[in-house]
Amino acid sequence: MAKKQFKTESKRLLDLMINSIYTHKEIFLRELISNASDAIDKIYYKALTDENITFNKDDYYIKITPDKKSRILKIEDTGIGMTKEELEENLGVIAKSGSLSFKKENEIKDGHDIIGQFGVGFYSAFMVAQKVCVISKALGSDQAYKWVSSGADGYTIEPCEKIKTGTEITLTINENTEDDNYDEFLEEYRLQYLIKKYSDFIRYPIKMEMPSSVKKEVTEDEYEEVSQEQTINSMVPIWRKNKNELKDEDYENFYNEKHYGFDKPIKHIHISADGAVRYSAILYIPEKTPYDFYTKDYEKGLELYSNGVLIMNKCPDLLPDYFSFVKGLVDSEDLSLNISRELLQHNRQLSLIAKNIKNKIKSELASILKNDREKYEEFYKSFGRQLKYGIYSEYGSNKEDLQDLLMFYSSTEKKMTTLEEYISQMKEEQKYIYYASGESVERIDKLPQTEMLTDKGYEILYFTEDVDEFAIKMMLDYKEKQFKSVSDGELGIDADEKEDASKEDDNDKKLLEYMKEALGDKVKDVRISKRLKKHPVCLSSEGPVSIEMEKVLAAMPNNAQVAAQKVLEINKDNEIYATLKGVFENDKEKLKLYTELLYNQALLIEGLSISDPLEFSNTICKLMV
Repeated sequence: MAKKQFKTESKRLLDLMINSIYTHKEIFLRELISNASDAIDKIYYKALTDENITFNKDDYYIKITPDKKSRILKIEDTGIGMTKEELEENLGVIAKSGSLSFKKENEIKDGHDIIGQFGVGFYSAFMVAQKVCVISKALGSDQAYKWVSSGADGYTIEPCEKIKTGTEITLTINENTEDDNYDEFLEEYRLQYLIKKYSDFIRYPIKMEMPSSVKKEVTEDEYEEVSQEQTINSMVPIWRKNKNELKDEDYENFYNEKHYGFDKPIKHIHISADGAVRYSAILYIPEKTPYDFYTKDYEKGLELYSNGVLIMNKCPDLLPDYFSFVKGLVDSEDLSLNISRELLQHNRQLSLIAKNIKNKIKSELASILKNDREKYEEFYKSFGRQLKYGIYSEYGSNKEDLQDLLMFYSSTEKKMTTLEEYISQMKEEQKYIYYASGESVERIDKLPQTEMLTDKGYEILYFTEDVDEFAIKMMLDYKEKQFKSVSDGELGIDADEKEDASKEDDNDKKLLEYMKEALGDKVKDVRISKRLKKHPVCLSSEGPVSIEMEKVLAAMPNNAQVAAQKVLEINKDNEIYATLKGVFENDKEKLKLYTELLYNQALLIEGLSISDPLEFSNTICKLMV
């Protein structure tokens, strides 16, 4: 029989199909199953307009049969089949989509179930097969035809026998090479995995002969495995079911089946949107942080389906980074896919879906915060850091989305509080939202810088995570109230500043100038404190870098030695000040030792390291003598 050549520059185009378009060889099974599903859909659409065609869904299925000995993989369907002419047109012309033509001829609107668009999926079979044989019998035809090809050299078509309407594709699987293991496409459990991964929600049963746990006795001492035909796919996806039909348990079971996590999600979100873009989604907010969440190995993204067929295992563009903890999937009929259906074209539909999902997650988290505070605080322990990174990493551009979801420990409430709650409890004369940074609540409680604010009854937010102050610096303010660190050079309390300014006389100024000169470039200034009540000394800072930020930056690899501009503050009402004045008049060398000692004490209070511990120890010894 004469061999026919593929049209449209067959050799070059088929080589492109096999080697360039698809990145994963396993995709071939998804493509062939999708084509089989389309073939069954075509009978369904015919039945809608032709009363002579009856459509009983139980009669339609897709069957996968591997034969390891012969290296044969067979994909059968009970769909509409193809005539000789359709075999010529659909398989003899690369990139000629029979499904797309069918949609146009039958005026089926976009998005209604027919999967195929490009007419290239069938040729993905040549990525794994050295020979492809297609036997097909069209609906209403008495004659079947066989199409055979071994690749770009061409194909043959001849009449053959087939009893039932439908198509049977037989792949002769390649031999293994050093780089590729083709045997996996003949293993029942590997095929089962690929069906579940890519085609679990094809609406027709996908059947396979699977080894049974029951064994048949052959002789007294020999047994053989009994195979049973099983339906591998779920068919009806949970997101296409009516929400009223589903219980919390159904969503939790789906979460476990998809291996989204080992915890129990605190919230599921079921979206069925039919507006500017049509899509369905099932989203989960986990309870616990995945073990690799804060590592570079963690991949964010939602599973992306098109008409129930998995297109991407992780689509990162559907989630902003600050909501990267969300698990789930999106299924849409309106997406613009590229020719391989492996990658998504960046388009308006995708952006709209992503925006809607972001807003939905935000509103659901706000709802949990309002209606189930305990559950939200558990969530916040796991993922609050990520929300704060969301503000910091994008230079505050996500402030409006995230600011009302933030929580910090409150000095007055002795529990977590929101910024909205802080604002509602502010004193009438209070100008700023005050915060203190430190390694723990216990450490911050003991900071001398908080004394005056605490005496005034001002609430202080405790920042105990390294990202906290960086995020707040990006926010700048909340509801027109600026943030102010308790260690800032100026606390913004007018009456106290005027009173403190009046306390300094010429002798004070000379003493402070001498102390500053003794410390050199370690501090920007030495001054009488406006904030200390009992403690003798503390450090404050000026400029954009705080002392706590310096500590965080210093702990980073390749740090740039960024330092805060430190100010040593002395409490004039503490008895140590009288001692300082006395040695200033009588023993200035001893004052240098006192000054160095107070400075190092202030560093220790802040949790900063002393540059020369030996010298610090020697200074103490000198003063003791």
